[in-house]
Formats: sequence, structure tokens, C-alpha cells
Amino acid sequence: MKIVLASSSPYRKQLLNKLISDFECISPNIDESHNTNESFIELAKRLAIEKAKAVATDYPNALIIGSDQVACLIPENQTEKNTDAQQLCKPGNAENMFQQLKRCQGKTVYFHTSLCVYNSQNNSFQASVETYETTFRHLNDRQLKSYIKKEPAFDCAGGFKMEGLGIALFEKIQGNDPNILTGLPLIKLIDMLSNEGINIL
Repeated sequence: MKIVLASSSPYRKQLLNKLISDFECISPNIDESHNTNESFIELAKRLAIEKAKAVATDYPNALIIGSDQVACLIPENQTEKNTDAQQLCKPGNAENMFQQLKRCQGKTVYFHTSLCVYNSQNNSFQASVETYETTFRHLNDRQLKSYIKKEPAFDCAGGFKMEGLGIALFEKIQGNDPNILTGLPLIKLIDMLSNEGINIL
């Protein structure tokens, strides 16, 4: 079966290319608005499924991979379930990136990266959300501005590139797969593809 990545993200394309060389990329056209009373985990999962299904009409005999990432800042002494957690976005410019990184200093940010593998041949899908927990260092304004100048990650959720100099922003990271932070949970994807009869090795 043809494999399709329902994403325009160059980072997801690079990650998938680690596993598979022959696949197509198509950008899904969906509304990514946050629904009322929807948790960040629910939002990420729904968007991954909607992205995969959005391109299925053009690929009736394919395995379509959808993914989304939602980063949220958790205030101290609280959990995501009982707090006014703040969603972190792609900063877009240096000032937004600085303000967002400044808010994260010494705090915990959860990166919820969803994954959906949709089989358009039989209209079935697998979906999950993988979470990575990150604890930011206490850095001063000069250090943050230096990072932004060296690595302007304006198009990255949270405003950093973990695979690059962004690792210096963190005191601790915890999770099952570092690719969760970059945008595509490859370990879980290998399992899902295996369930569809595709052995990566």
C-alpha cells in the first residue's frame, strides 16, 4: 500500500524518512481550533485523526499518517487536569519566542504528540498520544536572547529545536521516544505499521 504523510512539516518528513524512503506528503486542510472543554491530549488526538482522514479521499488505497503536537505549560504545584494550563504555540518571531521561553523558565512543559495511522482501504485507524515532559532551566534574558539569535526556531512548537542547541534550555527531559519532541513518535509508528503488515526492518 502507498504510504502518505498528511503533513507539510519538514521536520515530520525528515523523521519519517528515517524509517521509510518511499512516501508522499500532502498538506491536510482542517480547522485546528480548540473545542470547548477539550483537553490538550484530546485536541492533539482529534487533530491527528482529522488530518489523516482529510486526505483519504485522494488516496483510497493507502496508509495515511497524521500527527499533531500540542505543548502546554503547567503552573507550579498543579497538574494539567486541574489547572489553567497554557498552550504554547509556534512563536513566529523573535519577540514572541523570547516571551514564551521566558514564561517557561524553571517550569514544566508537556509535549503531547499525537499519531494516527489510517487505512483508507478498509476505513480503520490506530491512534495514540505520546507525551514528553520537559523541565526548563532558569536562564537569564541574555542567555535566552543568545539562544534565539543562534537558533531562531520560529516555526517550532514551544520555540526551540531539541535536536539542536535547544537541548541547552532544559534541566531534565523524560519520555519514551525523543522523536516525540521533534514531532513524530517513531517508536509508536513502527508498532502501528507492523500492525498493518509493514515491517520496517
